[in-house]
Amino acid sequence: MNHLEHKQKILIMIAIMSAMFFAAVNMTIVGTALPKIVSTIGGMEYFDWVFTVYMLTSTITAMLVGKLSDIYGRKIFILIGIGVFMLGAFLSGTSNDIIQLILYRGLQGFGGGMIMSCAFTTVGDLFTPRERGRWQGLLGAVFGLSSLFGPTLGGYIVDNFDWHWIFWVFLPIGFFAFALILRLYPSQKAKEKEPIDFLGSITLTIAIISLLLGFTWAGDKYDWLSFPVIGLFSLTVLSIISFIFIELKVKSPVLPLFLFKNSVFSVSNIAGMLMGMGMFGTIMYVPFYVQGVQGESATVSGLVEMVMTISMVTSSIIVGNLITKTGKYKIFALLGLIIMAVGLILNSTLEVESSLTRLILQLVVVGIGLGVNMPVFNITVQNAVSHKYLGVATSAMQTFRQIGGTIGVALLGSVMGNKMMNELAESQGTNVPEPPAEMAGTLEKLQNPQVLMDTEQLEAIRSDLPAEMSPMFEQFIQTLKEALNTSLTTVFLVSAGIVALAFIVTLFLKEIPLRTTNDHEDEEGEKVQIVSH
Repeated sequence: MNHLEHKQKILIMIAIMSAMFFAAVNMTIVGTALPKIVSTIGGMEYFDWVFTVYMLTSTITAMLVGKLSDIYGRKIFILIGIGVFMLGAFLSGTSNDIIQLILYRGLQGFGGGMIMSCAFTTVGDLFTPRERGRWQGLLGAVFGLSSLFGPTLGGYIVDNFDWHWIFWVFLPIGFFAFALILRLYPSQKAKEKEPIDFLGSITLTIAIISLLLGFTWAGDKYDWLSFPVIGLFSLTVLSIISFIFIELKVKSPVLPLFLFKNSVFSVSNIAGMLMGMGMFGTIMYVPFYVQGVQGESATVSGLVEMVMTISMVTSSIIVGNLITKTGKYKIFALLGLIIMAVGLILNSTLEVESSLTRLILQLVVVGIGLGVNMPVFNITVQNAVSHKYLGVATSAMQTFRQIGGTIGVALLGSVMGNKMMNELAESQGTNVPEPPAEMAGTLEKLQNPQVLMDTEQLEAIRSDLPAEMSPMFEQFIQTLKEALNTSLTTVFLVSAGIVALAFIVTLFLKEIPLRTTNDHEDEEGEKVQIVSH
């Protein structure tokens, strides 16, 4: 696409970023609104599937579409992705029960996976590796902005309007992006007919589903050593072995295994996966501290994380431009991981009495580290492979990061749960006197840290107790907050360890010069042919 005018490239990127914002904000807007939605349509027992099904379908699609877009071009898949996503969003708003909402969110996930996969790869089609830093930084900023506006807007809509508008409010952006891409995005001439690797696609899909479900359910719905969890992980291992065997035999593999012989590709994916684990560890568990330990509202919690997001967006854009200007990237990857680890270590020293100002300053540090890393690993992967494999390499990067996030949330959730139980077990009989029989049931409810995050429920429990039991209740709440604080600081410390591991892995990242042209020969000696639509 080097022949395109700069103005046309910018308009295409505006359309791509609009589509990405449309997909990303639909992920973040649902979080704060879902409790209200479920209270209206019912199905509390299937609550988490609204998130899980989207994660599964989007992750699978992103991986599979990467290879197909390398053969048939990005345009057709990003248009299908936007269309499917818009249909899923519209139908989600018409849901009458939780099963319908889950099915329609799954449909949205298929579209979202296509959009995300094609969006990051399009940067590689439009711009040379040297130019990509600026645009990868902006795409990272789009993610940040969606997590900035989504939760706040979601809460506002369900408080003031009908909940259906959660899914419909951004549909005009989808129409805008679709029209712009249809008009401006060049068509790629389909390459020589390649057989589609159906068997490899099926085994890879089974492997991803079983792995993500295993980590999603382990320590939450089921014990880590329960039959369902062990069964899912066993299925993952069998599927991966089968997948490797198939990919070595087929003519056109869905994920060419020789890419992993490329050290830059392998190191970038491992570092990206570890960064995903550390990142989600921060984002998911900061609200527990703000609401559970500090006793602040969900609104305050959102504002605290908003500050971190602003610092992330800012540093992502700045570093993207610096990579384009200097042509260097390894130093930024290492620097970002150091800053992020320092921020997480500072978070691990938080106490029950720590001020919100201190937490916000520490989260700014974490946000800067996150933002510095945002543009880097997509650029390293795209720069290291031939244009022929641009789509599949970029999709693999997205998939590894998503898997890292899922594993991180599961592992850190187990760390938090186990540490909290140990802290409460140690405190019994020392900090807290034996409660009267009539209060035992009430205190049992408080063993769940989620109760600390629900101020209304906490007040209801407090008001139901006799006045003479109030001091004991307050003492128990304080003990619970201290236990939660200890478990959360442990989570932050483990997250810092994971990010430190990503730093060690990144030390092995070979820095190769960022190419200043896309007109290079691929492995088969054929230049990529792109024709203007």
